[in-house]
Amino acid sequence: MGVDLHGLNFLRYAKTKQPLGSVITIGRQGLHVIEPLVKEIFQTGASYKNQTYCEELLTKYMGATGVESVDHSNFEGASHVHDMNQPLPSDLAGRFDTVFDGGCLEHIYNAPQALKNCSLLCKPGGQISHVLPGNNFCGHGFWQFSPELFFSLYSEGNGYADTQVFMADLYNTRQWYQVKKPANGVRVNVMSSNPLYVMVRTVRVGTEFSHDHVQQSDYEFEWNGSNNHHLTEPQNESAVKRQLKKILLIYRLMSPIYHFYLKLKNSEGLNRKNPGLSLVSVKNLIAPTSRA
Repeated sequence: MGVDLHGLNFLRYAKTKQPLGSVITIGRQGLHVIEPLVKEIFQTGASYKNQTYCEELLTKYMGATGVESVDHSNFEGASHVHDMNQPLPSDLAGRFDTVFDGGCLEHIYNAPQALKNCSLLCKPGGQISHVLPGNNFCGHGFWQFSPELFFSLYSEGNGYADTQVFMADLYNTRQWYQVKKPANGVRVNVMSSNPLYVMVRTVRVGTEFSHDHVQQSDYEFEWNGSNNHHLTEPQNESAVKRQLKKILLIYRLMSPIYHFYLKLKNSEGLNRKNPGLSLVSVKNLIAPTSRA
């Protein structure tokens, strides 16, 4: 668990939305950004030395009023020892302006309870941020996460606002891809050859929130009586491919060639085969003090 350059920049982006205030991290977060780069980003001066964990960086250079952490054990010196598989102790509820999960929930079996605990930790009006494994992290933890989950979970109906989801190519720290919210029964599928983070920011609006209504949007669209079944077809499947599928012999002959073409085309992470994503510059998002 730790704050790498994507995680640091996502915290900087969250700070442009509202002050970090009192922060709690899910798991004690190490600092995994090289010292010269930290110096350059924050203009720290020559005497700056990276600490093992992120607390000093967030308080001294990012304006956090305090940083605490919660973890399953005290092996890294977390402020609070609690198993996030279990309901949150009442004395931690509603205490923090920013809840930051920089890569912890994928290691927690009871992900719904852990997500609920994140919301319970957050003050009304506070923000919740996640930087979690998306594609190509199989074996890293128990889970890889989809943007669809967070759009459905952190909905206005459930008591949240300003929910944004980004995908980040692990090997490209200069650009992110903002995910369009799924609508009208159309899924937002994401394909890549490189590991991806899914990065989420939302605001817990009031004193009440709910995690009772979390359903995949395209199925809800069907359940609500729409007969437009064509809308649920994958966005990344061309009309030509759909027609070829109807001619089985041609499809069987052409399919290996087509997939070889996709393999070559997808050799550099994310690309235009993902129409649900919009390319954004990290530098522009976190300007003016930016280095992506």
